[in-house]
Amino acid sequence: MAAKSTSFPLQNLRNIGIIAHIDAGKTSLTEAMLFYSGFAHKIGQVDDGTTTTDYDEEEQERGITIYSVAVPIQWNDCVYNIIDTPGHVDFTAEVERSLRVLDGAVIVFSAREGVEAQSETVWRQAEKYHVPKIAFINKMDREGADFYDTVQEMERRLDCNPIVLAIPVGAGPAHTSDPFRAVIDLIQMKMRVYDQNSDGKKFTLEPIPDDMADDAEMWRAQMMDQLSMFSDELSEVLLSEKEPSPELIRKVIRQATINDMCVPVFCGTALHKIGVQMVLDGVDFYLPSPLDKPPVEAEEVGGKKAGQKVLLKPDPNEPLAALLFKIVPDKHGDFCFLRIYSGTLKASSRALNPGRNIKENIPQIWRILADDREQVPEATAGEIVGVIGLRGSSTGDTICDTHHPVLLESISFPETVISMAIEPETSTDKKKLEETLEMLRRQDPTFTAKVDPDTGQTLISGMGELHLEVIKHRILRDFKLNVRVHHPRVSYRESIQNESTATGECRRVIAGAPHFADVTIKMEPLPEGEQQVLVVPGFDMSAEEPEFPMEYWQATVETLKDQGASGSFGFPLIGVKMTVLGGVAKEGESNEVAFRIAAADAFTKALKNAGYQILEPVMKIEITSPDECVGDIVGDLQQRRAIVSGTNPRGKSTVISATAPLINLFGYSNAVRGLSQGRASFSMEPHSYAPAPKDVVDSFM
Repeated sequence: MAAKSTSFPLQNLRNIGIIAHIDAGKTSLTEAMLFYSGFAHKIGQVDDGTTTTDYDEEEQERGITIYSVAVPIQWNDCVYNIIDTPGHVDFTAEVERSLRVLDGAVIVFSAREGVEAQSETVWRQAEKYHVPKIAFINKMDREGADFYDTVQEMERRLDCNPIVLAIPVGAGPAHTSDPFRAVIDLIQMKMRVYDQNSDGKKFTLEPIPDDMADDAEMWRAQMMDQLSMFSDELSEVLLSEKEPSPELIRKVIRQATINDMCVPVFCGTALHKIGVQMVLDGVDFYLPSPLDKPPVEAEEVGGKKAGQKVLLKPDPNEPLAALLFKIVPDKHGDFCFLRIYSGTLKASSRALNPGRNIKENIPQIWRILADDREQVPEATAGEIVGVIGLRGSSTGDTICDTHHPVLLESISFPETVISMAIEPETSTDKKKLEETLEMLRRQDPTFTAKVDPDTGQTLISGMGELHLEVIKHRILRDFKLNVRVHHPRVSYRESIQNESTATGECRRVIAGAPHFADVTIKMEPLPEGEQQVLVVPGFDMSAEEPEFPMEYWQATVETLKDQGASGSFGFPLIGVKMTVLGGVAKEGESNEVAFRIAAADAFTKALKNAGYQILEPVMKIEITSPDECVGDIVGDLQQRRAIVSGTNPRGKSTVISATAPLINLFGYSNAVRGLSQGRASFSMEPHSYAPAPKDVVDSFM
C-alpha cells in the first residue's frame, strides 16, 4: 500500500532516486517496485504509456522520463520515497536537484550497453552530493547481455568498488541456448526462481545448480574478501573458519555502502520481473535513513553569528530548515517541493526565506503520489513534501524558522548551450507568451527566456534540441498558444586572451549636476577549464582608508558582473578574473551612478586591450555502433570537426567516443541512424568551450 501517515520511525525512512542512462530501464524498475510493494495493482508499461511515474502526455508519447516525480511506498517495515529521474542529458537539471535532496540512489545499468556516457554523468552527480549507491544491472534477458563485463566497466570507468551480491543464471532471451532465468543470492547461497504467472511476485529459494556451484563459490569468496577489509568482526569469523550470519554480512555491507566504500551490485530484468525484490530489500538493508547521514551544514543568517556554520540534525524538535528543490506551476499557485532537513513544517504557519529576506505563508502541505497527492497537517525532518502558497521563493531557496534563520547550500545548474527564437502568431498573444515563459522558467532552472536587444526577438535557451522541443510542445499543448519558432542556434561565450589594466572615467553633467569617478581594474584569463567570472578587490578592504571609496564598492562589482553577462558581442564572459585595483572619488560630485559609469568604461577598455575571443560549446558524444558501420560513422564525425578519442569493443558492437562542436551536431541523431540503418545509438553531453573558428568569429564582426 501507499504510505498514508507521517507517523513512522525516521530510521525506517528511505529517500531514494532511480537514476541511469536513457533506456537503461529506470521507469520499468520503478513500476515493478510499485507493483511488488502493493502501490499499483498492475505493472505499467513504458511502451504502452501506462506507467505511474511517466504520467505526463509528452513522456507517454516519447516513452522517456522528462520530469522527476516522487512516490512513497512501504516495503518490509520501511517507507520509501522513490524519485524516478530522467536519463536524457537535456533534462539533467531534474537529476541534479533530485540528488541534492536524496539520501541514497539505485543506479541502473543495461547489461547489454554497460556503463554509458550518461551513466558516468549521473554517477558524478551522485558523487558530488555524497549519495550512497546500490547498482542494478538490468536487461539480463537481452541479446548480448554481459553481467560480468558490466561489473568490470563499473570498476574501470566509474572508479568504484562494486561488491557483487547476486549473479545471473544464464544470459539473453528465451530462444537462446542458455537464457536468463534466475538469480543466485550470494548471501543466502540459494537460487531465486521467479514465478512468471504471478508477474514475478512469488519466488522460490532452490539449491544452486551443479553447473553454477563453482561460480557461486568463487563470487561469494570474492565478496567475503572485499567485506573483510571493512570489518574486524567479520575477519575474525572468517579466520576461525566459521560461517558468518547473513545479518553480520548485511551489517558490514550497510556500513561500507553508507560510507561510500563500496557499491552493492544486483542483477535481473525489470521487464520480465526477475530480481527486483532483491533491489527492494537492498534499499532497506544498505541505503541510509536520514539518521544515517551526517548532519547537514548551514550558515547562520543575521545577528552576531552571521556567516558561522551550523549543523542541522534530522530532529523534528529542532528549528525548521528545508530546501525548495523544485517548482511546478499549478492552477492554484506554484506547487513547491521541499526536503525538510530539521524541525517540523506545519500547515497554516509562517516561515522565512532568509536568502530573499521574505516571510512565506504555508497554508497547505501535501504528500506527493506521482500525479496525485494527499493533504497532511504537518511533515517532519527527513520527509519530502509539496507546499502550495509560496509567493516569492525559487528553486534552491531555504525555508526556515522565522526565529532561527539559516541558509542551506543552494543548487547549481549547468549553463544553457542552445537557443531558438520564439514569437506569438498574433500580437494579442504576446503578453500571454511572456507570462507562460516566466512560468516555465520558474519550473525549470536550465530554461531561460530573454529579449535580444538588437533584434527584439524573444530567445529561449535550454540544454539541447529535445529540451527546447518539449518546451515548445508544452506551450502549444498545455497553454494553447500558437507560436512560431526559428532554427536552433548555439549559445556562444566570450573570453580573453591576455592580461590588461584599464582606468574607466566618469566626467559628466547629468540633470545639471556634475558626476565624477575613476575606477581602475585588471582583467586576466583564469586557468583553462574555469568558466566562472570573478570580481575581487586588489586592496585591503579592512584598512581604515582602503584604496577605494567603499561606499561605492557594491555598485562597482554589480556593474562589472552585469557587463560580463553580455561581453562585446552579447555573449556571456567566462574564465575571467577582474581585480579592482583602486578608485577615485570627489566630494560632492561622486555617487553610485558615477561609479557605475566609470566601472562600465573600465570594463570596455580592459576587454578591448585583453584581446577577446569567441568560444563555442563542445559536446562529448558516445556512439554504440555495429562493427561494420564504424568506418562510415567515424568519417562523418571528422567532417563535423569532431575529435575521436577512442573506439572500444563491447560485445558485437563498438563504442566510439569523441568531442565535437555543438553547431555541427544539430539533427545528428537522425544522421547516425541513417548511417547505421537504425542500429546505432547515440548520446551527448556538454563537455567544454573552445575557440570558435574564424568564419564563426567573422560572422559577428
